Amino acid sequence: MDLRHLRYFVTVAETGHMTRAAALLGMQQPPLSQQIKTLEQELGIALLHRHPKGVTLTDGGRQFLDEAKRLLRDYNDMRDRMDRLAGGQHGLLAIGFTSSAAAHAFTPAVLRECRGEHPGIALTMTENHAAGLIESIVKSRLHCAFLRVPVAQPEGVSFETLLTEPALLALPLDHRLATVPRAASTPVPLGELEDEDLILVRRPGAPGLYANLLALCERDGVKPRSFVEVDRMMMNLNLVAAGAGITVVPASMRGVHAHSIVFRPLEKHARLEAPLTIAYRSHDQEGPTATFLALARRIAMEHRGA
Repeated sequence: MDLRHLRYFVTVAETGHMTRAAALLGMQQPPLSQQIKTLEQELGIALLHRHPKGVTLTDGGRQFLDEAKRLLRDYNDMRDRMDRLAGGQHGLLAIGFTSSAAAHAFTPAVLRECRGEHPGIALTMTENHAAGLIESIVKSRLHCAFLRVPVAQPEGVSFETLLTEPALLALPLDHRLATVPRAASTPVPLGELEDEDLILVRRPGAPGLYANLLALCERDGVKPRSFVEVDRMMMNLNLVAAGAGITVVPASMRGVHAHSIVFRPLEKHARLEAPLTIAYRSHDQEGPTATFLALARRIAMEHRGA
């Protein structure tokens, strides 16, 4: 059934006159009459009583009018939903993040802003390590994800650095490097990591920051005593707080275990950058994903200018 026939019939029924309805529809009266007859033939019932002064509805016509209006409303509602989806104002958006990316003030800020500005976008969120997030994007389980350093850059996935911050050395409260005067602001020479127990996020999960740290140590001939590998950066800090070793984390995590951990900067020539990266499928540049990416870029710019 052609939707045009429904619109034609509703207009005729509401005006009660074929000629006036044709004028409203921007067409001639004879083609309109023929279209109504075609609709009646398709339905197998008469919809109108025709008389010299106009038309009236048959019993079947009155029932069909209600159904036709409902179908047209449903169609218009569907079109509105699809327009909002195409315009990035409506739909489902699956977002992932690593624990360290979630710790940055930017991440909750952009999620909160998205809920406020675009209530028609339903957000679902999940936490994982970087490798798991990237795999989920490749397999279309996630639309985008916040992470630090990409562990792999598969074809079809784009990575944008939104913000950068320094990495800090995290030390147990009673560690020798934590008890120096003004420890929180005094840089630590890289050589101080000699014979230290390092706690690192397992390389398959997030090698970037820790691979860079080990590369610096190798460059300067610094040899830590041992390595403990864990799955999540938050576990790093739990172990540091328990006195199991030391680690490096993005500066935005300095508030974690504040009563058990001292955070110190590394010396300038050993400075490590911890980026905040958003990953997404390269071809996914429309709908809610495009809206969210634009929002993230805007808020990142505001953070950089703050």
